[in-house]
Amino acid sequence: MGAARTPLVLLLVVIGWVTVASGAAQVLVPSFVLSLLGAAEDATAEQLFATVGMFMVVVGGLLLTTLSRPRHDPDVVLWAAVQKAAASAAVAIGVVRGVFDPLALGVAAFDLLTAVLLAVHLRTLRSAR
Repeated sequence: MGAARTPLVLLLVVIGWVTVASGAAQVLVPSFVLSLLGAAEDATAEQLFATVGMFMVVVGGLLLTTLSRPRHDPDVVLWAAVQKAAASAAVAIGVVRGVFDPLALGVAAFDLLTAVLLAVHLRTLRSAR
């Protein structure tokens, strides 16, 4: 039995594309994204931020791949949720430590909400077995 194209799945597809696009922005113009978050813009920060962006492209692309198939791989959904939860915590810690402006808490909240939505989808996938 394949996964239905529910409103949740469609929302997760949009989030997957947002993840790919924002990760690509971090790869291509890390200094611009760092400036939006109120972070330092030195060569080390830019390189590390671009590296994080590359992983965002990979995880977002992997999520989009599984969501485009008739059967969504629960392992992919699980690890995408873990990545989003960890990213949320990392950004929030960055705000607490003064690395990012409080505005970055919006990014943390988006990632946390995404982790929750992915967990809900994972539960749906597991109950359908």
